[in-house]
Amino acid sequence: MTDDLRPRHLLHAFSTFQLGGPQARFVELANAFGPHFRHTVVAMDNRFDAGERLNASVNWSPMPLKVVKGGALANRSGFRQVLRSLKPDLLMSYNWGAIEWAAANVPRLCPQIHVEDGFGPEEVERQLPRRVWMRRVFLGWTGLPVVVISRQLERIALEEWRLPRRGVHFVANGVSVPAQPMPRARPLAGDVVCIGTVAGLRAEKNIPRLIKAFARLRAVQPARLVIVGGGPLMAELQQLAQALGVQDDVEFTGYLSDPGRRLPEFDIFALSSDTEQLPMALLEAMAVGMPVVATAVGDVPQILADVSPNNTCPPDDEAFARLMLRVVQARADWADWRARGHAVVSSLYAKPAMLAQWQALWAGRSATGMATA
Repeated sequence: MTDDLRPRHLLHAFSTFQLGGPQARFVELANAFGPHFRHTVVAMDNRFDAGERLNASVNWSPMPLKVVKGGALANRSGFRQVLRSLKPDLLMSYNWGAIEWAAANVPRLCPQIHVEDGFGPEEVERQLPRRVWMRRVFLGWTGLPVVVISRQLERIALEEWRLPRRGVHFVANGVSVPAQPMPRARPLAGDVVCIGTVAGLRAEKNIPRLIKAFARLRAVQPARLVIVGGGPLMAELQQLAQALGVQDDVEFTGYLSDPGRRLPEFDIFALSSDTEQLPMALLEAMAVGMPVVATAVGDVPQILADVSPNNTCPPDDEAFARLMLRVVQARADWADWRARGHAVVSSLYAKPAMLAQWQALWAGRSATGMATA
């Protein structure tokens, strides 16, 4: 609360407010803090689907805008007028898709924090020079505080974007962790192993890699695959499963408002992405005590270093297929991986620590040594 007891007004600028990692985290935070903050949400595509997950106690409103596409700074003047009109206590901008809001806030009209969660498939191999320079100018040269959610992004921000050390702050994602690993919901019925994933069906998640690996596994081991999530590649992925002859053993759930409710069905959680940072779905699977098979992207090798370090591989189809088969066949190790995974997430990635840091930042305090004003 501010001194006059009104809730602090936060303006959140997203590229989209369809459900994804940044949007899911915002929903978690807004639901946890309830009426203590007032939120205005803008989205560059004017999509606000994630709002359906906000509790009734959350004071929020979507703000559709006329957005000009194609120009790096085409919307600066219009966005600057929004800032003058709303006079938010804090502007939160998220990722490259909302970088124009950092440009609009120069010279500074209100306190701002920029958040970087990762990048898409176009920057898997290398950072795009134009984006590097714009981040360097609008985040670094202006002294804007930047939150990164992975150690890999922290390195990129410091070494490639050359942002000042004092302005870059690591705040890890956090998830709910039960006191004990989740007991198995069922025995391995007829030796059928259930592989599961939770992901948006987008290119960078490389679900084709998972389906191809599953087809290899299915040829030698009774198994089923559950793919939780929706997205633009749904039809293409269903066609791939049919072409590989495994369509009867692959379930596409589509979008679920509570994807975690399917976790008890999985024996192994699979992450097949080409790029990740600190994936929430992976942490949630480990929190309930699930063995993991994953590509070695972002902070994933670091997360699994004390759990199952050999259960990662380069983002390569052949390597991932071999790894999945090996992990499925290493059933004697599952209990140990379950216990270690639960312990790591409890220690390093539990939700209370994340909530405390973000509440301080939204309130204008310095949970990480960060000055927001």
